[in-house]
Amino acid sequence: MSTEKRVERLRTLMKEKGVEAMLVSKVVNLRYFSGFTGDDSLLLITAERELLLTDFRYMEQAKAETAFEVVEQKAGLWQQAAKAVQELGCRSLGFEGRDISFDTFQAFRKLLPSWPEENFISLALEPLREVKDAEEIACLKKAVEISDRAFDDVLQFLRPGISERAVAAHLEAFMREHGSERPAFTTIVASGVRGSLPHGTASEKLLVAGEFVTMDYGAVYQGYHSDITRTVVLGEASEKHRELYHTVLEAQILGVKSLYVGISGKEADRIVRDFLTQEGYGENFGHGLGHSVGLEIHEEPRLSPKSKAEHLAKGTVVTVEPGVYLPGWGGLRIEDTVLLEERGGVPLTKAAKHLIEITQDR
Repeated sequence: MSTEKRVERLRTLMKEKGVEAMLVSKVVNLRYFSGFTGDDSLLLITAERELLLTDFRYMEQAKAETAFEVVEQKAGLWQQAAKAVQELGCRSLGFEGRDISFDTFQAFRKLLPSWPEENFISLALEPLREVKDAEEIACLKKAVEISDRAFDDVLQFLRPGISERAVAAHLEAFMREHGSERPAFTTIVASGVRGSLPHGTASEKLLVAGEFVTMDYGAVYQGYHSDITRTVVLGEASEKHRELYHTVLEAQILGVKSLYVGISGKEADRIVRDFLTQEGYGENFGHGLGHSVGLEIHEEPRLSPKSKAEHLAKGTVVTVEPGVYLPGWGGLRIEDTVLLEERGGVPLTKAAKHLIEITQDR
């Protein structure tokens, strides 16, 4: 979908909400609607005009990246926005209330002193990004491919005596070398007893034979994020390792197979949560089943008991990431990035997810 079509969808929303102009401030939304990849800028969109307000640092870049009218501000970004609103003759203005701080909004209102409060309307633009278009899906597939290859590579690096941070650094370096702009988020490497920490970011703990090693990481390609979690055993797996791993793997496969167009976020989560409860681990799965990914690592819709998504649409991309966490012992998680198609959930993640034992004779 071109940025022109995205802007038209935004204009439809503006018309529905009775908004004459929309001020876009969130950095990822600047990119989504205009193609501009810088920051410290604003978009001002009306039924007829599309302006990008920025400063000297981004003038050349903006003109190369977007078809919007590029306006250089010299007296202040919000001052320029107020001036443009007045020059365009707008009498109502949408803004991203979730992105702008209270102090910033109050200061901006003072720049339009004749406007009553009801002329300012907070709009959430994130729902417009929930269904991914073909261009976005292509970028997501590339980001997933990079993280898949990183998993294959790190299997040759894992060994007793290296730190979790060394594992994280290896993953991140590989992904950068193969096209990732940056890590999708702070890389999680949690081994042994630290495996009971769902977001146990990499520490100085050394890897020890006979323990799970959970790695949760992602790549970023042209702004789009992948998210993958794989857990392996360093050395030979015990019976407890095998039992726990296969339980979580079965839950993860069930979660992917249960997805279909129209399912709610709560129902997708419930199916997997009920299975883990039946297996005796319901209390040890304390987070949601998944979330959408895109220009941000955590987007709507969510798959969780509190999800507000009533009907997942074709073109939604979500993670499916059940885990079991046992304080004082450890735990594991398995996660794929999944595209929702007419035939159901299709994993974009291709990295092996059978139980892998990292032994010296591998």
